[in-house]
Amino acid sequence: MLGFLIAAAAGFLTPQIESALAKPIMSALEKHIPVTPNETRAIAFMVALLGAAILVALVDSGSVFGVIVGAILGYFGLRIFNVIKGVIEGRSDG
Repeated sequence: MLGFLIAAAAGFLTPQIESALAKPIMSALEKHIPVTPNETRAIAFMVALLGAAILVALVDSGSVFGVIVGAILGYFGLRIFNVIKGVIEGRSDG
């Protein structure tokens, strides 16, 4: 369960680490391989997942499946919440 929570936090923090970590990594990568600006978020997500994986391994908690589901739910959590909220509000109006 702790691994799931760590990964969910990593997914949620992906947009915040985009400029701090992903852009410097992209600058270093551009010297060796072509990287497009629209890949910044993907690189930030990979960095966040790498950090989550290291933390999960250090605390020895969670499975790979839990980490993956946690990261996905953390990344898309606000969007999923807003969709569910919209569905509930739509039903209460009718």
